[in-house]
Amino acid sequence: MIQSATPNRRRTRRITTMLLPAILVLVVFLGVVGCAAALAWGGPKDITPLASVNEPFQSVDFSDVPPAQHYTARDGTLLAWYAYPPDSTRADTSNRRVVVVHGSSSRARSTHVLAQALAAQGYSVAALDMRGHGESGTRGQAAYIGQLEDDVEDFVRQVPHTGPQTLMGFSAGGGFALRFAGSARQALFDRYVLLSPFIHQEAPTARPDTGGWATIGMPRLVALTLLNRIGITWWNHLSVLQFALDEASRAGLTPRYSYTVAMNFRPHNDYQSDIRNARGTVCIVAGQDDELFYADRFADVFAHAGKPVPVTLVPGVNHMGLTLDTVAVQTVAQACKA
Repeated sequence: MIQSATPNRRRTRRITTMLLPAILVLVVFLGVVGCAAALAWGGPKDITPLASVNEPFQSVDFSDVPPAQHYTARDGTLLAWYAYPPDSTRADTSNRRVVVVHGSSSRARSTHVLAQALAAQGYSVAALDMRGHGESGTRGQAAYIGQLEDDVEDFVRQVPHTGPQTLMGFSAGGGFALRFAGSARQALFDRYVLLSPFIHQEAPTARPDTGGWATIGMPRLVALTLLNRIGITWWNHLSVLQFALDEASRAGLTPRYSYTVAMNFRPHNDYQSDIRNARGTVCIVAGQDDELFYADRFADVFAHAGKPVPVTLVPGVNHMGLTLDTVAVQTVAQACKA
């Protein structure tokens, strides 16, 4: 004979049933409070300026930077770019254009020395102020993740070129070029040159805190990532990434990135898919003494993803030196021909 539950057991069951909704409400409440706290106070903290990034530009002559030109993005925003005509005495027979994307926090002017070296080799060069940088929109901001790809496509369509085109990106711009290379729009360029590219914060190439260059507001980043997974993007304008700029540099550069820009100006989280999906010619150039990334690991990362690519390491050159050192920029210019 099966005995019925004792009165104490029945009472416990009723109490549990009655308390369960309250417990669920409490859990949801605590989750909401925690998320709100992360959004409000979980942003990036101040970081000590990194001399190896800030100081090299003090000796660069920017007096002959060409005047900014503009094109209109699909949302109506005017975005800036700089044209470097090819040296007519060394015109590249392929009539190739190189579209150059600067690094994190930066702007097209920072690639001036590199752009000059490319033009001297006979390439038509277009250096872009990516949205959220320089003269292109509100610094550190974009309207949605994916807008930067739209902007590059809009540039290619509005400023057409009759010959083949290379997308060249430096640092975070190199990561963005990889993102583009693995996307549905990859055919807009037949060649991708990645200059010491940021791959992912968990990739083997990543040094802690990007070698002291950036600090992440992890609580806010995690909260925004969870909200985005359920389609809530209202707070994507909040900053999650801060760079180690000195006071002299902050006025012209972008000290912080919103969640939108931080998630867009880089490869996708599944960076290996970006690598595998890239169909165009891809090559990497980095300084052997890069202090932001482990340059000697780029080859293994791409090989492990199933797409071995040529990697050139320039001896005696650090991260910023890759776009400023005379030997380095000549090496990069030669990579366009390989």
